[in-house]
Amino acid sequence: MFHLKTEIIISNMHIISQVLIVIVVLLHLYFLWLEMFVWTTKAYKVFRNFPKDLFEKTKTMAANQGLYNGFLAAGLIWSLFITDFVWSNNIALFFLTCVTIAGIYGAYSVSKKIFFVQGIPAILGILSLIFVR
Repeated sequence: MFHLKTEIIISNMHIISQVLIVIVVLLHLYFLWLEMFVWTTKAYKVFRNFPKDLFEKTKTMAANQGLYNGFLAAGLIWSLFITDFVWSNNIALFFLTCVTIAGIYGAYSVSKKIFFVQGIPAILGILSLIFVR
């Protein structure tokens, strides 16, 4: 009976970790879209502290950042399709750690809000993956 309850808890935590990964993926796909495709038309509504006259001048730089966000999303998507449990967790942990570090650096260098939007979901994903192990 105890073993069955443990299996159910682990199964539920696995689902929670997958949901958290999907949330981080969706955030980074949004960042990709925002920075690569609508930087000069819609991004000023999100980045209110950024001077409006710099959006056009930084379009290429923002697209580069968007591409990196896409790579983070791609790595996390990849982790969702790996059938080996340990390998999937390791890949997810790597990319979630990258996202966490980016969130910490963004909070340090730009705005503390970045940590809450980017870092906290990634940290929750890491914790859920560690708990599943």
